[in-house]
Amino acid sequence: MAACPCGSGATLADCCGQLLDGGAAVTAEALMRSRYTAFVGRRSDYLLATWAPEKRPSALDLSRDRTEWLGLQIVAVVAGGPDDAVGEVEFIARYRSPAGAGAQRERSRFRREAGRWLYVDGQVAAVPQPGEAAARSGAGVGRNDPCPCGSGSKWKRCCGR
Repeated sequence: MAACPCGSGATLADCCGQLLDGGAAVTAEALMRSRYTAFVGRRSDYLLATWAPEKRPSALDLSRDRTEWLGLQIVAVVAGGPDDAVGEVEFIARYRSPAGAGAQRERSRFRREAGRWLYVDGQVAAVPQPGEAAARSGAGVGRNDPCPCGSGSKWKRCCGR
């Protein structure tokens, strides 16, 4: 059984797969994780269905997107629990695209409407790349160190390309 791309440690069938098949997310974080999984699987239909109507684009075509999503890290969760009406989830999503490796850090806002969580919008923040972080902190990621994206590969074979 395949692991869920969201990084929960559960199988896809026991995690985000249930939501992608029409189940309702219990928390804002669960919806965030399932939306990441939808990006991995290029499920535009799911992304549009879980987007707040007033912010939803008229169309979303991911069929030509060549982004390879490498890992999701949840940074912070504010509210968004089973009894909340709103919530925020801050995350870092690492990827590799034809332009190279990168990461997106976003603080996403969610709200519950008619018993279902919806993505409202998000504020994107800069993510220091490992080389940039190393220069500022004095600590570096060596070529043979594990990649900080969580892929399990060495830095030189992953985001260091």
